[in-house]
Amino acid sequence: MNIFQNFKYILFISFMIFKINISNANNTNPCNHDTYFKVLCDLCGCTTSSSSFGYGTLSNSNFIGVRYIYQNFESKNGIFQNSPISKEQFNTYQLWAQIPINKSFYLSANLPYQQLSRNFNSVKESINGIGDASIIGWYKHVFYKKETNQAIDYNAQKQATGHSIQIGLGAKLPTGKFEQRLTDNINPGFQVGTGSLDGVFSIGYNYGSNKIGVNTLLSYYIKGENKNDYQFGNQLSYSANLYTVFKTSKINFMPFLGFSGDHFENIIQYNEAITNTNGYVINSSLGTEIAFKKYILGTNFSLPLSQELFGGNVTSKHRFTLYLNYAL
Repeated sequence: MNIFQNFKYILFISFMIFKINISNANNTNPCNHDTYFKVLCDLCGCTTSSSSFGYGTLSNSNFIGVRYIYQNFESKNGIFQNSPISKEQFNTYQLWAQIPINKSFYLSANLPYQQLSRNFNSVKESINGIGDASIIGWYKHVFYKKETNQAIDYNAQKQATGHSIQIGLGAKLPTGKFEQRLTDNINPGFQVGTGSLDGVFSIGYNYGSNKIGVNTLLSYYIKGENKNDYQFGNQLSYSANLYTVFKTSKINFMPFLGFSGDHFENIIQYNEAITNTNGYVINSSLGTEIAFKKYILGTNFSLPLSQELFGGNVTSKHRFTLYLNYAL
């Protein structure tokens, strides 16, 4: 199943969201530029949850929506140049949301459905099912301009500078199925779930104005051990994105450029580190977001700039993401 055939799933879910929410739509502009956008790599255990692809978008801080993620890998079975290659396609259909608690705290959550396939020596194998859900609580601190007058006007609203930081703490839940037989694959990320409870720690800095914005994020994933005595390696992720805003009377366009990187530690099984299961990947990203009334349509395309995964035996190819959100 190729990337274009998968559009029918995302379009169907998107239609359902429009049908449910169209009666509540209004002319409110959902764009506020102190939010953040996170596009990170998804491999070595994060493939099963899509959590490190991010939890928010450029244009709206609170939403409910659907997201489609396509990933493409090639895994070489051997050390020689002509060794056989496994071609792998990862398709993720995800429900995701960002729910406010108050002005300073909010929750983000996602629930993925995985559809993974690979072709090795003319033999095709597919697995599918619910992936690992995740939930994160966030604290957001907004920086305001200092008062210039000696007399303080208590009725006046504070003016935001456009700068803010976010601190997140959460977990990835073992809701997806982990299969021990698949651990012998060259790419151990070929799993619907990890079977482990993982911790997520994040901190981000953002700046946004009416014309431009900058988003950065640093995250660390502490991977737990599952019941099979298998533990994916801990992961350090980082990203930075620069976007601009083009406004019309009805629609806002927000194209962006960015990069992201991930560093993975070795997988541990039976308390022993498995060699050549660590590595890194650095990606470039190009995309845009379109806001119309309370609907936000976003897309991005990523290519690796540099990588060294599983001793060079696994190659990350291009990635594509498409999402449709309804602003709350």
